[in-house]
Amino acid sequence: MPAAPPAPSGGGSELRQAIARVRDEVGKAVVGQEGAVSGLLIALLARGHVLLEGVPGVAKTLMVRTFSRALGLDTKRVQFTPDLMPGDVSGSLIYDAKTGEFEFREGPVFTNVLLADEINRTPPKTQSALLEAMEERQVSSDGVTRPLPDPFLVCATQNPIEHEGTYTLPEAQLDRFLIKLIVDVPARDAEVAVLRRHADGFSPRSLEEVRPVVSAEEIRAAQEAAAAVTATDDVLAYIVDLARATRQSPSVQVGASPRAATALLAAAKAWAWLGGYPAITPDHVQAMLVPVWRHRIQLRPDAEIEGVSVDAVLGSVLQQTRVPI
Repeated sequence: MPAAPPAPSGGGSELRQAIARVRDEVGKAVVGQEGAVSGLLIALLARGHVLLEGVPGVAKTLMVRTFSRALGLDTKRVQFTPDLMPGDVSGSLIYDAKTGEFEFREGPVFTNVLLADEINRTPPKTQSALLEAMEERQVSSDGVTRPLPDPFLVCATQNPIEHEGTYTLPEAQLDRFLIKLIVDVPARDAEVAVLRRHADGFSPRSLEEVRPVVSAEEIRAAQEAAAAVTATDDVLAYIVDLARATRQSPSVQVGASPRAATALLAAAKAWAWLGGYPAITPDHVQAMLVPVWRHRIQLRPDAEIEGVSVDAVLGSVLQQTRVPI
């Protein structure tokens, strides 16, 4: 996805600039991942969640830690392992010997930014503990529903090449992520810059130079402003045509669902707002289509054997679908 939107313009520019400063703060610790940082911002504005996929050592965890620090939000990290239980994530009832009653002890999901490290290393039963939190932004236990803090963002990471001791994320779990970002090894110049920073004494364990540049109230205001971006009937029809084209592709077994279409709309709205546009255009839809749909499309087995990729299929769908003028 593009690294940054066009220069902010129009009404609400001060709020947009406050949000955009988050990117500058993250850049103090993370080099060469501007596109992924923009994806995190879009997910935050669209009230969605992010799945970060990349090999070890490309700064996935550091990026999320720096991002949440720049936001000034409460952050908790869960290292997902095969023995992790659902209660370890959402919380559980604990018996209090003094009162003789059970009380609910909140799990790490009760935070603003939850870093779910290596989410595919835990069984589906534990992964399902996140479903209600991600979709309903609440946790139900013993008949009591407890709301999660607002804003709430799940940033999950996974390794695409190591499969031993991992579990495939269920389709229902994948569908809860607004965006899937591929975090690649940075370009040569960026990698040299990384080494220069470490040579000069930078430590990823200390982020003292990164400061909060936006408040929770500003984040909520930005989310409301992004949701208020309008869309014409032609652009809405364009999103539907793209979704229907994925279902008709000979390489696709399961295409984009209506919920995938609404997710694309939300992401396009956030991207348009960041660029100062009052309404989304086909360009915004096209920019968001691959990161929003790449984890929602299931290819046919024969297509996978032939080496067809989801990103290539989505690129073909974009080329073959008529764009409204």
